[in-house]
Amino acid sequence: MPQITLQNGDQKDFPNPVTTIEIAESIGPGLAKATIAGKVNNTLIDASLPIKENAKVTIITSRDQEGLEIIRHSCAHLIGHAVKQLFPSAKMAIGPVINDGFYYDISFEKGFTPEDLSLIEARMKELIKLNYDVLVKIVTKEHALKTFKSRDEDYKVNIIDDIPDNEEIKLYYHQEYIDMCRGPHVPNTKHLQHFKLTKLSGAYWRGDSSNKMLQRIYGTAWPSSKELKKHLHLIEEAEKRDHRKIAKQMSLFHTQEESPGMIFWHPKGLSIYQVLEDYVRRKLRINGYFEIKTPQAVDRSLWEKSGHWDKFQEEMFTTTSENREYAIKPMNCPCHIQVFNKGLKSYRDLPLRLSEFGSCHRNEPSGALHGLMRVRNFVQDDAHIFCTESQIQEEVSNFIDLVFEVYSAFGFDSILIKLSTRPSKRVGSEEIWDKSEKALSDALEAKKLDWELLPGEGAFYGPKIEFSLKDCLGRVWQCGTIQVDFSMPERLGAEYIDLDNTKKTPVMLHRAVLGSFERFIGILIEHYAGRFPAWLAPIQVIIMSITDRNSDYCTKLFHYFQGAGYRVDIDLRNEKIGFKIREHTLEKIPFLLIIGDEEQSNEMVSVRTLKGKDLGRMSLSDFKSELDEEISNLGRVSTG
Repeated sequence: MPQITLQNGDQKDFPNPVTTIEIAESIGPGLAKATIAGKVNNTLIDASLPIKENAKVTIITSRDQEGLEIIRHSCAHLIGHAVKQLFPSAKMAIGPVINDGFYYDISFEKGFTPEDLSLIEARMKELIKLNYDVLVKIVTKEHALKTFKSRDEDYKVNIIDDIPDNEEIKLYYHQEYIDMCRGPHVPNTKHLQHFKLTKLSGAYWRGDSSNKMLQRIYGTAWPSSKELKKHLHLIEEAEKRDHRKIAKQMSLFHTQEESPGMIFWHPKGLSIYQVLEDYVRRKLRINGYFEIKTPQAVDRSLWEKSGHWDKFQEEMFTTTSENREYAIKPMNCPCHIQVFNKGLKSYRDLPLRLSEFGSCHRNEPSGALHGLMRVRNFVQDDAHIFCTESQIQEEVSNFIDLVFEVYSAFGFDSILIKLSTRPSKRVGSEEIWDKSEKALSDALEAKKLDWELLPGEGAFYGPKIEFSLKDCLGRVWQCGTIQVDFSMPERLGAEYIDLDNTKKTPVMLHRAVLGSFERFIGILIEHYAGRFPAWLAPIQVIIMSITDRNSDYCTKLFHYFQGAGYRVDIDLRNEKIGFKIREHTLEKIPFLLIIGDEEQSNEMVSVRTLKGKDLGRMSLSDFKSELDEEISNLGRVSTG
């Protein structure tokens, strides 16, 4: 006779084992219809499974995040049901939940087409209309193996082989279709109405390029049609803003197979890169950082001492020379300690802040490479702060201020903060981890900031604070980080002379504001849709002649603005001015200067903006003031 304690504290007694749906029915038919699963003593279970003992139960509906994830996972299984009906020879692999959706990896020799995707989606909708119950059975490994061998599902058998013999397995029955999962899943297909299949791609089985390439079907699902439509609109907008597409239109950069994951910067793209670097450099100088530069290739022995060789060896590019093995640096921290170690340091020298725009290489899987967002060669706005334990909180606090100031300059005002604590595999004593985690949490609390705890997500050498920003589409990008490291300085022999004349090991704070320059520029391209604010725009001003008579004056203006330090271009082509305006608007140049006879005779300029405003005729000094004011706003302007 289980006693059920509900989320609001009410208690209900039941004479027999009871399911979550039955509990919901005892409260009201509306809740029963909306029930997707139950959370029993903080563990999610299928709504149809019996609860035999006294328990605290939360009823999960589509309005709960857990409920939404269950809907998405169940939609992945529904893909399986539809695919097996339409393409019986297909073999199902895995179908997990991802951010905002789900996917299913499938082996199908012919390969799916966009037309097939439409057929699969239509069949899924037909199955949903049947409102059939999704049944769950808990079986033995032996039973599961027999089930999927009889159905010729090689990938499921492969998965089951890796499951311990004594572990129970859940089978989910969608009418004649059977799938396997930890669950839970929806009790009925009526909960799966608001979904859309979005795209096809390839994926290696188990992510290993030596395995077979499978077909991946992506989809998204939401609690209501309104939320689905909103998300599909964001997907459409994101596709328009794809940084690779815009980069091609604006000639910012390109990639090619001869150097996968490495960027070929074009003049306009490099201009953005250099403005970004100059801005960060100024900020670091103002905040007491000393810029350094360290080698690209470093002997393997240093990476072994630092602990990186054991952890990241597979991600490193290596080379040999004169019987020595070198690693192309995947990060900068061990090299920065080498700079710290040169010359005797005193407590008076701390905190010592060393920064580097460090070029790093990591051997990312080719299938994971994605424009600027995932590369093999990247440059970080990296820095390491060497300090005493008593200085940690103040340094972290100052860094938080810097992060918010820099993000605000780009128009990012919604910042999410997460504190990641000790992982299972780590270096250093528990006492050191206690001190590190407390220093970070104290700094956040002192700032009265909202933050989320991520247990077990820290780096192997220390806890970290992560800073994520939201772009104009509401997408979240993790960029900044600061990490406390008591271990690596000791491993690499960093010391300073303390007030009592004894040698001490400094604490090292690993920190970056933007993270990878490449990735941050990719974020900016999509956030602004290529319509960069004037301070970042590759070309800030374009000067256009109406007739050939105006060419000399246009050239004079070009040299004037160029000499004043602005990024300016000139268009003297024998084309109609309307054509020139349209063309340079598509190039997303912030200010368009139109020069005709009237402007020339009065030594003025007619000004249009990228946003479509006609500012009329202006003197050079007035336009220069307008331009300077726009540049001084940095990115704190509308991104529309």
